[in-house]
This record gives sequence, structure tokens and C-alpha cells, in this order.
Amino acid sequence: MEVLAETLDVPPRYSERLHLSRFHIDRIVSATAGEPPAALRRRVLLERAAHRLLTTADEVLEVGLAAGYSSHEAFTRAFRRAYGEAPSSWRRRSSSFELAAPSRVHFHPPGSLRLRAAREVSPMELMTKMVEHHVWLVGELVDRGDRGNPELEALLERLVSQLEMWTAAVQGRDYAEQHGDLHPRLDAAGPAFLSEVRSVVDQGRLDETFVDATCDPPEVFTYGGMIAHVLTFGAFRRTRALELLDEAGVTDLGWGDPMRYVAT
Repeated sequence: MEVLAETLDVPPRYSERLHLSRFHIDRIVSATAGEPPAALRRRVLLERAAHRLLTTADEVLEVGLAAGYSSHEAFTRAFRRAYGEAPSSWRRRSSSFELAAPSRVHFHPPGSLRLRAAREVSPMELMTKMVEHHVWLVGELVDRGDRGNPELEALLERLVSQLEMWTAAVQGRDYAEQHGDLHPRLDAAGPAFLSEVRSVVDQGRLDETFVDATCDPPEVFTYGGMIAHVLTFGAFRRTRALELLDEAGVTDLGWGDPMRYVAT
């Protein structure tokens, strides 16, 4: 899909880009997307042209040339086959530019592609995935150590103790501040915290309240508010820890962006 997006406006040379023969590329794309790459590209270009017809006052010929057609007639024939009528009449009545596609890949304004998800992801699943990313990234930070930096050491300590403290609060246990090696502490606190979050999310109890007896005096919080708190303040501490690691020459975690983690 990345290659297709990059070659919409230039003659594609898939064999050179992917280091595969034309036969193998056609077979692979057809098997996975339901249409060969050339047909997929033509359809996406037509969708882009149709979107332009809907959103601009550009002449039909100009739109057709931009879509790779050599003349008004060639564009009109292709457009009529795809949309059922000529571009000039279609643009006056239509509101959707997407064509039926076995690949579920469509043009996405202003100039990209959209691949619809194979299944629907609920907001609750997204929240759980964000917490999973948080626990995972804290583990990666702990693995890289404090690098002799007191500020980094304090941040890592706080990230782990936050999980310990909130797990104790949700479970209604007394919390005793811990010290020492972060690895075994996180090995215990990370899965325990995730288990509580999954249980709350799966049972739809985010708006339920609990008494945090670890506070003095005890306070009442919602489970959803607690999770939002952990993610928000944890993100700040993670980002600062990553900055300190970057200064120490440890750059493999980047900025710890959850974007790709959440998408898997």
C-alpha cells in the first residue's frame, strides 16, 4: 500500500521497487487484495478524480488528465464504466466517490489511501491497548536502566510504584512503599495492574467508584478516572525518561509513540 500511495502520480515500476517479477507481484496482490495492482491503482485514481469533481469546479478534462487519461473521451468512457454515467452529470447528483472494492482500499482525501479495518475495534479495546502499551514501555525503560542519572532513576521508580500503588488501591489493600530492584517489582505490578484494567473494561465498570484507602484521608475515584490518571501522568514521565536516555545515547525506543503498538 505504501508503494501504491507513493506512485499514484507517476508510472509505477513495482518490479524495481519490490524486487519481484511482474508475475509474482500481480499474483500476490490479486490474492491478498482481490484485484491486480494496475486495476487497484486505476480505481483509486478514478476515486480521486471523482472526489475532485465533487469538491472543486475544475473542468472535466483537467480532472481526467490528472487521473492519467490522455483525453476527455478516454476519461469519460472509464468514468462511465465505473460510476454508471458521465462525469459532468454524475458530479451534479452524487455525494460519495467510493467504488466497490474487494481490497477495501479507497482514496482518502487529500492525497492518501484508506484501508478499512478487518474488524471493528471498540473504544474499550483501544483503552486496554493503551494501558498495555504503557506497561510494556515502562518495562523497556526499566530494562535500559538508570544510566547513573538520578533524575532517570527517580522517574523509573515513580513509574513502577504508580502501578504498585494503584493496583493496591483497586484491590482494597494497604500499600507499603517499596524499594529495590525494579525488575521483579514490575514483573509483579505490571500484570496485576493490567488484569484489573481488563476486568473493569470487560465488565463495563469504568464509571463505577472505589475507595482509595492508600490516600490519607481515603478518597473516592472512578476506575475510568484512575486509568486516565495513570496514562496521562505516566506519559509525561515516560517522555522525560526517553529524553534522558536519548541524551545518554540510547535511542532505540524513539519517543515511545503508541501509534504502531496500538494498531497491531
